[in-house]
Amino acid sequence: MYDERLTVPRSWWLLPVATGLALALILLRVSGLGALIGLVVGIAVGAVAISSYGSARIRVVQGSLVAGPARIPVDALGTAHALSPAEAVAWRGPKADPRAFMLLRSYVPTALRVEVTDPTDPTPYLYLSTRSPMKLAEALEEARRSARA
Repeated sequence: MYDERLTVPRSWWLLPVATGLALALILLRVSGLGALIGLVVGIAVGAVAISSYGSARIRVVQGSLVAGPARIPVDALGTAHALSPAEAVAWRGPKADPRAFMLLRSYVPTALRVEVTDPTDPTPYLYLSTRSPMKLAEALEEARRSARA
């Protein structure tokens, strides 16, 4: 029904290169081979770190919302509110509830806030950084209708 992968901006891929260069410069005093190894290891470790951070996924499948490590049945979810960039900043800042589940990526300007209606769950809402908040809200509503039928 809905599938989105939150990837880091292209410019962030310069960070592993910078990490590798810094490590190479540090190890250059040891030897030229050490500098080369430092360059390769720094780029590889930085690339793995960037890739793992940027590999968050949001999916609506089989009557559930899967957001990062969380899997929530759509029956336990209430109203979904698409947040503009200004509202998203407010809800991840001064309006934020510490009990909320947040799949937060600072490089994604828009978000979706979904109320949790399960009385046994202490989580008041889900904050999901998404590039398509309206599409995600529509997919959740469609999944909720399908679950009721």
